[in-house]
Amino acid sequence: MANPAQGIAAVAAAYSRAAKGEVPGLDSQAPRPREEFANLVKGAIDGAIETGQEGERKSLSAITGQGDLNKVVTAVAEAEITLQTVVAVRDKVLEAYKEIIRMPI
Repeated sequence: MANPAQGIAAVAAAYSRAAKGEVPGLDSQAPRPREEFANLVKGAIDGAIETGQEGERKSLSAITGQGDLNKVVTAVAEAEITLQTVVAVRDKVLEAYKEIIRMPI
């Protein structure tokens, strides 16, 4: 289960390593960049799914009278922000794909 703070920390660490000249893929033991990107995308999608499910669980607990309203509102807001982020990333990916398709051969 990945959370956004861990993702941000991983990105910051990657930028720090790149700034120091530690480029992944130059070492024979390091994973290939394609595998790292695939893992990053999979982790982000899994995190988004988990966030949405957590919001649903908190909402259901509030409906049954067992949940804290503050936690419910927080979980639903996190799920909403995660969904907005996923949609924004999807739109950017589609836009990039369309740009590639328009490139002359």
